[in-house]
Formats: sequence, C-alpha cells, structure tokens
Amino acid sequence: MIPRYTRPAMEAIWNERHEWQTMLDVEIAACEANAQLGRIPKEAVEVIKEKADFDVDRIHEIDAEINHDIIAFLSAVGEKVGDEAKYIHMGLTSTDVRDTAFCLQISRASDVILEDLEKLAAVLKRRAVEFKHTPTIGRTHG
Repeated sequence: MIPRYTRPAMEAIWNERHEWQTMLDVEIAACEANAQLGRIPKEAVEVIKEKADFDVDRIHEIDAEINHDIIAFLSAVGEKVGDEAKYIHMGLTSTDVRDTAFCLQISRASDVILEDLEKLAAVLKRRAVEFKHTPTIGRTHG
C-alpha cells in the first residue's frame, strides 16, 4: 500500500511484514494441528512457537538466489528456529499457506471496513434526525 493512500489500520494489515507474519501464523497453526494428530512432536511445536521469526530483508535476499518466495520465507524462519524447522510446512503447499493468510488479511480488513460503516451509519442517522425538518428544494425529472 502506498502510505498516503491508506489509513494506519489498513496499512498495518497489508504491509509486507504483516503478510509474512500472517503466513507464519498459518504455519504455526498447521504445526499445532499436526502435533494434535500425532504427526510431529508437541515439544517441537513449543520450540517453533518460541523461536519462529524472520527478517523481511533476509527473505528477499534468499528469494533473489532461489526465485521462490515461500521457500525463501521458510528458509529465513528456519534459520531462527533451528532443527525443529523441519516440521514447519509439513503437508502444506505454498498455496495453502498464502491463500489462507490472504483470507485472514481480507477478514481483518473487512472488520475495519465494517466498523467504519457502523460509525458512518450512526452519523447519518444522527444527522437525518437533526435535519428532518430542514426545508429543501424539491426536484423532478423534468
């Protein structure tokens, strides 16, 4: 988003850092589900949750070498997590992660819009009542 064309609430949802963080949240949720199903050790999930982080510049650096953004992201996270990173992304495709994260961002942005629409409706209602007896010029089609 171009900063001058957005509000802070929307920029916080759509900036690149938050996009990657949302994908990391999806990856961690998948790890938790895999642990509940007995596919990965629960201890590994705790390590992943504790250490999982990334540097956006590092993602770009890796991506420039390998030309695959999700693998670059996973590699950058793996550098922070260590050996337990082998469980991250298990059973997922890049599209699973990206699309799910995108849906979460859309949902969060929709919440911002809905909150603003509720505020607008309240203002319109107040102003309609305030000016209900204000004379106006009538217009017709002709």
